[in-house]
Amino acid sequence: MSWRFGLHDSTFEPLWSTHWALLVVLLLPALIGLLGAWLRPARMVPVLLACTPVLVAGLWMVMDAQQAGVLRWQWQLAGVDLALRFSGVSGLMLLITQWVALAAALYTPGHLALSQPGPQGRWLWPLMGVLVSALSLIWMAADLLTLYAALELMGLAAVGMLLLSGKGSALKAGMRYLLLALVGSLAFLLGIALLLGYWGELTLMGLAQVVEPGPVSWVAAALMGAGLALKAALFPLHGWLTPVHENAWTPVSALHAALVIKASLFILLMVWSVLLPDTWLAPQLVGWLGMAAILWGGLVAWRAASLKTLIASSTVGQLGYLMVAFPLLLGPQASPLPQALAWEGFWLQLMGHSLAKAAMFLAAGNLLLATGKSALQALAGTSRRLPLSLLTFGIASITLMGLPPSSGFTAKWLLLQAMVLTQQWLAVAALLAGTLLTAAYVFRVFRYSFDETAPRHDYQPLAPGMDAVALALALAALLLGLLAHLPLALLQGGGA
Repeated sequence: MSWRFGLHDSTFEPLWSTHWALLVVLLLPALIGLLGAWLRPARMVPVLLACTPVLVAGLWMVMDAQQAGVLRWQWQLAGVDLALRFSGVSGLMLLITQWVALAAALYTPGHLALSQPGPQGRWLWPLMGVLVSALSLIWMAADLLTLYAALELMGLAAVGMLLLSGKGSALKAGMRYLLLALVGSLAFLLGIALLLGYWGELTLMGLAQVVEPGPVSWVAAALMGAGLALKAALFPLHGWLTPVHENAWTPVSALHAALVIKASLFILLMVWSVLLPDTWLAPQLVGWLGMAAILWGGLVAWRAASLKTLIASSTVGQLGYLMVAFPLLLGPQASPLPQALAWEGFWLQLMGHSLAKAAMFLAAGNLLLATGKSALQALAGTSRRLPLSLLTFGIASITLMGLPPSSGFTAKWLLLQAMVLTQQWLAVAALLAGTLLTAAYVFRVFRYSFDETAPRHDYQPLAPGMDAVALALALAALLLGLLAHLPLALLQGGGA
């Protein structure tokens, strides 16, 4: 399984231009963020121009990886081996990160202008840049020390963005998030220390060659898994997620739901593929919790009273679809065909959810800014004045429900095939029930917003382009289902 992450020897050395592209991808987002804090852009065009070199560098690295298979870099610092590798999975996650971050950055000037957060609003730019740089490093890191450093940098940036509003509820939620993230980091670090002390190895490729099944690898995997599950808000360790999104600014929620929690899940699957290649219990436990997450997240979202609570709760359920794939991807019972189907379905579901959930949060942010209220009942009559925001919400919902032709449908079809082949009928039932629950809570939003008997209210006009950015993400998630062969080909061509 670990070879699917590109954890094997590379035949070709990266081109000299790829070294420069690597520096641009890892460093330029943070530098652009610092520039944004100084200049405080008020329009989308400067943001787009500043982000273009990062997008070009990312595409360059993907094309180079397509030709070379897997790109690898390795250095030694104070006797410690540091390694990066760029595989097909890395390329997919890097592209999703860059495009979702671009959408959030384009949305931010309008959001800051309408919400008027004060002077602290300028610090959203550098924190966003640091977050993107840390995420880019996570997708390419091939040693535990680099993974830990990038994970901490990402977490601190995410907490910092949440605290910017300065509200008491945001400070409370942010401090709770910080403390739980530190607990998760401590567990992850203890697992690293255990592996280093027993095998003296930090690179994932080196660990894959020396790790043997036994108490040491099991305890290390349990510590690291628990810490990462807490950071990823996997059921039942998700209690901190809803308060975070209820108090976060809209672009922060979009980035967090689409990318931040996925980074911990990405690390968990990659690390367990090295430490637990033939263990049945741990992946099966994650799969059972994933079934419970699908049902619990859907029920809580169905009963939610506010729009942001509904979307945040749905994230718990949507993560369950990724959790139920763990028994199909890991363990001795993972036969080649179901594992290949589950592998493709897992990443397609992750990408589609990232795009759709970011679009849904941006559309919800437009509705909240325009109405000035967060309760679902306050959306009554918004179909008259905010049809484009509701259209975006609806298109994103198609992906979350898994209706054709969206990426959610293609991903769930692949996962269902793998489940049927391995006769995991409970997982099939949970997936189908989750689809019905998603439809139930989505139509609650439209039930209120299309209430034509509601009185007419005054709405704050949105800044130009805010609806267009959200709609572009929703359409991308929809069209990804029709063009699924492109990311799946990248998976196969980049070492997986």
